[in-house]
Amino acid sequence: MQRLSAKLLTVFVAATLAGACLHFFYDFVPNPAVALIAPVNESIWEHLKIIYWPFLAGALVLCRRNGRDCLGPWLLALLAVCAAMLAAGYLYHVAAGGGSLAFDIGLYVLLMGAGFLLPAAFDRPAVRQRTDLLLLLTAALGGAMVLFTFLPPDHVLFADLSGVNTWQVIPY
Repeated sequence: MQRLSAKLLTVFVAATLAGACLHFFYDFVPNPAVALIAPVNESIWEHLKIIYWPFLAGALVLCRRNGRDCLGPWLLALLAVCAAMLAAGYLYHVAAGGGSLAFDIGLYVLLMGAGFLLPAAFDRPAVRQRTDLLLLLTAALGGAMVLFTFLPPDHVLFADLSGVNTWQVIPY
C-alpha cells in the first residue's frame, strides 16, 4: 500500500476542520453570502455544503500544479461522497429515525476520509478523459446547492430536522 503524503494528510485535516467550522458559520454570520457556503438549517441537503466546499477547495489545492486532468478523479470522489452523504443521511435520519450527533460526526469524518482516499482508486484514463463532464456535474451540484438554499423543494431531504423526532408515530 502506498504511503499517504504529508500534504494530503494536511489538506484532509484542514478541509475536515473547515467543514466543521462551516457547520456553525451561518449561526454566527447570518447573511445570504454566508448561506451560499454554510448550512442554513439542519436538513440533509444543507449538510452537503460542509463536504462540498472544503473538499472542492482541498482538491484544487492538491491539483493546482498537476494540470487539469488531475482534477477528474477528485471531482468523481466529491460527487461520490456527496451522494453517499445524501443516502446515509436519508437512511439514518428519515428511514431509521436516528438523531445521534455522534453518528453525524462519525459519518462526516468517514466520508471526508473516504473522499481523500478515493481519487487514488479513481485515477484511471477513463476518468481523466471525462474531466469536463465531471466539472459540469460538480458545477451543477454547486448550482443546485445555491438554488435550493433560497428555494428548497418540498421534500424530506430539504426539511429542517433540528429538534424534530424523526421516528414515525405508529398508532396502536
